[in-house]
Amino acid sequence: MIAVVDVCSGNLRSVERALEKVGADVVVTRDPETVRRADKIVVPGQGAFGVFMKGLVERGLGDALREAIASGRPYLGICLGLQVLFDESEEQGPCAGLGILRGRVAKLAPSDPRLKVPHMGWNRLRVTHDREPLLEGVPQDAYVYFVHSYHAVPADRSLVALEADHGIPITAAIRKDNLFACQFHPEKSQTIGLQILRNFVEAR
Repeated sequence: MIAVVDVCSGNLRSVERALEKVGADVVVTRDPETVRRADKIVVPGQGAFGVFMKGLVERGLGDALREAIASGRPYLGICLGLQVLFDESEEQGPCAGLGILRGRVAKLAPSDPRLKVPHMGWNRLRVTHDREPLLEGVPQDAYVYFVHSYHAVPADRSLVALEADHGIPITAAIRKDNLFACQFHPEKSQTIGLQILRNFVEAR
């Protein structure tokens, strides 16, 4: 069973549908015990970092996620589900994250003033971990869909599995042990997004 964590962030139904489309047994939940019992965990999120973290903490979901991740449970983060893994964010802050990964979340500041923030729409990926199982079937230069104004800046750049460019390099996905998380929205990224979700669902 895959638990999709509900922090009232708005894009749950599209994530649930996309996972079901690739064969997942999905439950959408706000219950920490359900998260602890799940075989795999998906944390989608849109909106503001501070509001999202407050929702995790108030429902006891932050501790449940830390415990599940520490026990080796596969975790897929989407958008804010990536950002909250880090120490802190500049958004509404500084605002503390889960602190599972070292690093921070910074405001996008493209070097080209013609590039807009938020970064919204399709952008090209550069694969930096060519042997990553969750990227099986994802070609170099594939396009995926982004909607964000902040981006993760890991202290350890070796965590970066995918990059994109929006006037500056953007961490498009990170990978460490049982964690995989992406800044883009796989549920909105058509064939490529479904391939990543399928790889996560089918991974042993």
